[in-house]
Amino acid sequence: MKHTICFGEVLVDLLSNKLSQNSNEHEAFTKFAGGAPANVSVAIAKLGGNAYFAGMLSTDSFGDFLHNALKEQGVKTDFMRFTNQAKTALAFVSLDNDGDRTFEFYRDNTADLHFSNNDFSREWFEQCDIFHICSNTLTDKNIRNTTAYGVKFAKQNNSIVSFDINLRLNLWPSNADPREHILPLLKDCSIIKASKEELEYLAGEQSSDEFIAQTLNNGCELFVVTDAGNPMHWYTKNAKQTLHPKKVTMVDATAAGDAFLGGLLYQLGLQNLTPSSFSELCNTPETLTTIFEFASLCGAHAASYKGAFNSLPNEKSLNDFRSAL
Repeated sequence: MKHTICFGEVLVDLLSNKLSQNSNEHEAFTKFAGGAPANVSVAIAKLGGNAYFAGMLSTDSFGDFLHNALKEQGVKTDFMRFTNQAKTALAFVSLDNDGDRTFEFYRDNTADLHFSNNDFSREWFEQCDIFHICSNTLTDKNIRNTTAYGVKFAKQNNSIVSFDINLRLNLWPSNADPREHILPLLKDCSIIKASKEELEYLAGEQSSDEFIAQTLNNGCELFVVTDAGNPMHWYTKNAKQTLHPKKVTMVDATAAGDAFLGGLLYQLGLQNLTPSSFSELCNTPETLTTIFEFASLCGAHAASYKGAFNSLPNEKSLNDFRSAL
């Protein structure tokens, strides 16, 4: 059975108990496993997919916690590496009354940034149909080069590359231009997902439609644009489609986008894709609509619960959630 590899950071989300930063209540933080690509791997595994996580973990207590959390959710950790030379990255997450979040990252020379070219193995990609990344592994020169190296391996082995922009500007050095490092990678990615705000940032002086058309002409097959609970759009070389997500009460948006992507990649993984069959799928609007309806439901499920891994659906919880809507 083919598998999906999610590459990048797994970190500890420390979630605040305060619903408003203007509140005088005592603030406490609860520890959750998180990190965008790790969340996606868990989303795939909980739905029944064959998901591997590839990344570097610290041998500190937080690293042990994250390693065990991934295994408990059914993610295969054979492709993980470990170091005692760096600590685990932390993210302090605060929510407002609508469930929207802000992040404070502690990620200076942390373990996830120490993954190198030599940590990849060509054998990983022999049965890999999807290789998933996000822009958080482009913030530092070493891990940026390693990400490009992994993408090269994936392409050489006919894996489909999925790229979640997932732009966190406060992770980048103050003098960096994220566009300079994100844009060159887009030509190697078959699937690109961006929020409306990320799309506008990447497009720069171009219109969003012009930027998407250019990206599709340069090699992308499927460009997905999300906008929280507002209508989402996806673009292929021949069509644009729109889906209106289910309306839910927002509890915590932390993993909603990752759940959406996990649902999308899980459904695509069921197709036993090759680059050529993926191109054919992108010309089948009815099938894509069904896949996106499933992915959107996964995102809505995650937004309805606190935390990251805990909020991601399995088959039963997703069916129950669908029935309750």
